[in-house]
Amino acid sequence: MKLRVILERDEDGMIIAHCPALPGCVSQGRTREEALANITEAIQGYLESLRKHGEPLPEPVDEVFVEIP
Repeated sequence: MKLRVILERDEDGMIIAHCPALPGCVSQGRTREEALANITEAIQGYLESLRKHGEPLPEPVDEVFVEIP
């Protein structure tokens, strides 16, 4: 399953990661790599909770980037 993750730097320099398909699924890290590792762990826990409670899993998103010259 592929899920979109957004990375943004906050005013303190931390990298905030969130997954729009999973409301409230947010993590952070000092580096991009740490933020990605942390959000991956958060997503796994979120999906496990959905499965445990019989909730539907999010639909994968087909995302395309368009380059503007």
